[in-house]
Amino acid sequence: MSGGGLNIAAVARRTGVGEHTLRKWEQRYGVLRPIRTDGGQRRYSEEDVGRVDWLSARLKEGYRIGEAAAMLAPTPGEAPKSPVELRDALIATASSPRADLRPLLDHAFTLYPLEQTLSEVIAPCLAAIGDGWADGELTVGQEHLTTAAVRARLERSLTERRAPVRGVGVLACAPGEQHEIGLLMLACLLRADGWDVIYLGQSTPVADAVAITTEHEAALLAFSVTMREHAKALAASLQAVRRTRALPATVIGGASASSMLAKAVGARYFGSDLAAVVPALRER
Repeated sequence: MSGGGLNIAAVARRTGVGEHTLRKWEQRYGVLRPIRTDGGQRRYSEEDVGRVDWLSARLKEGYRIGEAAAMLAPTPGEAPKSPVELRDALIATASSPRADLRPLLDHAFTLYPLEQTLSEVIAPCLAAIGDGWADGELTVGQEHLTTAAVRARLERSLTERRAPVRGVGVLACAPGEQHEIGLLMLACLLRADGWDVIYLGQSTPVADAVAITTEHEAALLAFSVTMREHAKALAASLQAVRRTRALPATVIGGASASSMLAKAVGARYFGSDLAAVVPALRER
């Protein structure tokens, strides 16, 4: 092959981990997988850099290197190599008796951009887990554990603050609505795009969300609704508020949202593609 990729000195500079330590991790634990140039020199990939960063984070949390390496590579020397493999590994782990999804979730968020992680790993994993529960292949407990692990990881991403450049956005679930993973994903994408996100979460009264939006002079109020009965409650509440005051710029989304519902309540609807919603809001 040609001389592409990073040499070990470049990996050391990128990660802050010394060359000697990197070689030891590679030889002893097999967590780095260099390729060889035509001249026989080792070259490392961006995935190798991601693995080193992930291992370093685990060591700071108190794990020993052997423990961290074992979590990174369920099969010795073999970490998931693509979003599809990560998705499949998450699904397989979720169905195991003592599932711990945290290492794989951290691995996904470390290796890939946020949008790619959500669209190619998290969303299809949750869809497959939901199908597995519906088909009786997974228990309610396993589905709940998976959702809880994903929610915790998304909430962690949401706390990684950046200087806001696009204004304040208030995000809430419709009254009665408990399904919030989609809204959390949108919150993380907006935060990464430069929004200061105020996340209100499950079953938020519309009047309260509007009041908080006004109090913080937010540029955006977004509601998520996945259940049809909650869409009716959201519409009624928004219409009730509109009779007494002007609504802030409002967006609705989720499985039970539609352009028809948005028009009825004086809101906007950008479709179900989260990745498309973010640039649409940027250009609102």
